[in-house]
Amino acid sequence: MAFTGRYQLESHENFVPFMKAIGLPDDLIEKGKDVKGVSEIEQNGDHFKVTVTTGTKVIVNAFTVGQESELESVTGEKVMTVVRLEDNKLKFSMKGIESVTEIADANTIINTMTLAGITYKRISKRI
Repeated sequence: MAFTGRYQLESHENFVPFMKAIGLPDDLIEKGKDVKGVSEIEQNGDHFKVTVTTGTKVIVNAFTVGQESELESVTGEKVMTVVRLEDNKLKFSMKGIESVTEIADANTIINTMTLAGITYKRISKRI
């Protein structure tokens, strides 16, 4: 299945502890915890463009699977990393964060990020 589509956050787990662990300020955590962000994924073969809009904040990351790319983190920091596609899951590591994005079914994607034993899980539905 292709990742291409627009998805809106339906639910998430461990948002506050995870955002604290990555160093996001408390005021931004408070503002962001109830925002239903939208992710737009464009997939063309091994090339991806991912646009995440959360309130007024927009993060755009483009990468080719298996090639080093510069990605912007939730905190706004830009980091070089390699995104892998394994078992229909996009995986990468960034500043100690392990990220896995997978297609759960035709209308659902799940993104799981883990840092220092804290796992943040986002479930988004196709819109």
